[in-house]
Parts: sequence; structure tokens; C-alpha cells
Amino acid sequence: MSLNNTQWSARSNLAVWHPCTQMKQHERTPPVPIARASGSWLYDYDGRRYLDAVSSWWVNLFGHANPRINAAIITQLAELDHVMLAGFTHRPVIELSERLSALAPPGLSHAFYGSDGASATEIALKMSFHYWRQRGARGKDRYARLAGGYHGETIGALSVTDVALFRDAYAPLLRSHPVLPSPAVCGAAGGPAAQAAVDDALAALERFLVDHADTTSALIVEPLVQGARGMAMYSPHYLAEARALTRRHDVHLIADEIMTGFGRTGTMFACEQAAISPDFLCLSKGITGGYLPLSCMLSSDEVFGAFYDDDVARGFLHSHSYTGNALACRAALAVLDIFRDDAIIDANRATASRWRRAAEPLSAHRRVRGFRQCGMIVAFDIDGASDDFAQTFSTAALQRELLLRPIGATVYFMPPYTTSDDEFALLVERTIDAIDAC
Repeated sequence: MSLNNTQWSARSNLAVWHPCTQMKQHERTPPVPIARASGSWLYDYDGRRYLDAVSSWWVNLFGHANPRINAAIITQLAELDHVMLAGFTHRPVIELSERLSALAPPGLSHAFYGSDGASATEIALKMSFHYWRQRGARGKDRYARLAGGYHGETIGALSVTDVALFRDAYAPLLRSHPVLPSPAVCGAAGGPAAQAAVDDALAALERFLVDHADTTSALIVEPLVQGARGMAMYSPHYLAEARALTRRHDVHLIADEIMTGFGRTGTMFACEQAAISPDFLCLSKGITGGYLPLSCMLSSDEVFGAFYDDDVARGFLHSHSYTGNALACRAALAVLDIFRDDAIIDANRATASRWRRAAEPLSAHRRVRGFRQCGMIVAFDIDGASDDFAQTFSTAALQRELLLRPIGATVYFMPPYTTSDDEFALLVERTIDAIDAC
């Protein structure tokens, strides 16, 4: 059946309820049906192309239809598609767990798998609470969270998220957890305002822990970059001091690296830049290169030991049917192979420096404020943006062959690592044109 964009969009509107979407808006702006993808580009049914400048919600690392990831999944298909991980195991999940442990900050030696980022957050929250209960500290059942933080939209993950758009409708379902000042700013991470934000946030965290450590299970943070807040960034100093404070007061640290992991901030994991090991490390998005749903939560020997017992009720009671799916694990192993074989972290550092230079005309634009970069993430704010700027700008970008999804007045670039210098230059040039059009 050969249908065009209009026909596929009409069928989608009838049958598909899209995520984070007011469906009525699609009466005016139909969803873009994608027929195929290659490298940094998506192609619709009418033959138009779009540069995937947000990595399809931050998941695609090495381009669409990557031949090495394709080959790994095809090989795995001929061997094992899936087997339940309760009572069974398989080679891809074992190898992936061993390799993630070797790459992660020291001491994170045990991998528990889920399907998506919110699942990883849920696992970490439940495991932290259950750990303290097993250790006899039954009053530690609250989580400290940062203003503007985002950790997912399931009930537990949403309870530690501080984004009103997602929380308000479901407030009656959520437990209340304390909100602490954030160290992040939507501007250059090295200026006086950024330093003051870090200092103030650390002082507030210390005061909070002095008074409430006995009822606090964990502090949950997005290391270095708060994505949903508008790519707000902060210094690794906060992470280092927060780790010291939580350890001193016997409170867990949960590092939500669902977005920042796998090279996005310039190191394999953002926590490396503070030289810390959290108690729980949440991973997803880029873990399979954007191919298959998978998340992983890494924890320590100490946490694992609290659940190691003859009593089944003392085990960690969490599961889902596709835990540790063999195809997803094989895709993740292919991703790690690319990181290793192509020295991606070093290559990304050089790429990030070139991106910074290429973006200078954009950072100098009269309407651009707070231009910032953390590794492979570039963001800036639009001065004088209207309330409907995000929608208007997204439409203008699509008309210029760009997939961009602003967060309020914040525009950000997070394309695949394989994006060429010419493609990035095109992204900058056409973004400037879209800003002028809006």
C-alpha cells in the first residue's frame, strides 16, 4: 500500500494516542509520518527529509539504521529473541551487566533491568526504601528532590519530579517529597550567578540533611544537566559535595543519568566529572542507540547484600515480563562496541569543540540569551518568546527540514554523534532562519 503523508496522518489521528500531546492540536498540525531513516535524517512518505536534531527524544547515538547495530540485532534474532529472566539467564544480559559495571563509577557492580527511564527511577526509589527497611531504619521513606528536576511520569517517578505540567493533574495520586534548591542555571555554567546557585543549593542541602536525614531515604539528581527544566546546567562541584554530604548523613544518592549517560556530557557518565560513585545509577535512552526499549539501574555490593537472604520476602520484589530482553541487550552491547572501537568519548570532545565554533553565529544572534554547552548538548533561550513559541518554532523548523522541540523558550541541539560538520552547520544556519521567522 502506497500512501502519502496526508493519508498516514489521518489514520494516525484516528488510531494513535500520542504521548505528551494535546491531540486536538493535530487538527491544525498533523503528526509527521516517517517512512524511513538513515544517519541523522528522517524521511516522510512524500520524500521530504528532516535532520533529527534531538535524537528522537535523546535516544539515538550513532545514527538511524546504523549497520553495526543492525547486524548485531539480526545475529541475535537467529539465536534467542527473549526468555524470562526469573530463573533463567542468557549471554547478552550477562555480558552487558559485566561491561556496564566495568564502565560505571567504581563499586556499581550489580545491574537490574527495566524497560525505560521511568522504570529505572522506580527501581532505584523502591530499592533505596527497601534497603533501609531491611536494615531496620523503617522511618527513612522520603526522597529529597531538586527544584525543576524531572525523573519520569510513572507514579513513583512523578512523585520526585518537579515539573508542574506533568505533576499537577495527578497530584492527588502522588506522595509529597521535599523540594530543595537546584544548583542549575539556564545560562553559562561558569559565571558568578552559576557559582552562587551551586553554593546556595549546597547550603540548603546541608541544612536539610542535618534536620531530616533520619526520614530521608535518598537524594535524587540529574547530574550536570536538568533536561526538562530547559537544559539547565551546573558545575560538577555540586555533585562532589552532595555525595560527601549524603554519605556523611547516611542518605543514598540516586544519579539519574537517563539522559546524561553514554557520552552526552563529554564523559561516558556525567558522575565521572565529579569523581563520585552514587549508590544508584539510572540508565536508559542511549543505552541501545535508540533501537529498543531498555533501562538499567546499577547498584553496589552493599545494597545487593541487604537483599541476599534465604527469605523470598527479603528479595527485591520488582519485575516486568521483558526484563533483560536479549535483543535489547545485544543492541546495547553493539553500542558499547562502537564506543570502544571508535574511541567515541575522545571523538566527541573534538566534535563538541567544533560545534561550539560552528554555533558562534547563533550565540551572537540578537534574540539568543544564555547560550550554553555541556559536551554534546547545546542549548540557548529565545528573548521575547511568546507563549506559543515552542509550537510555532517547531513548525518553522520542520519547514526548514529540522526536527527541533523547544522546551518553553529554550531551544536545544542533541543530534546523533555521527552528525557531520556540514550537517551541523546546516542546523545552525536554518535554526537562525527559523528564529527570524518566528
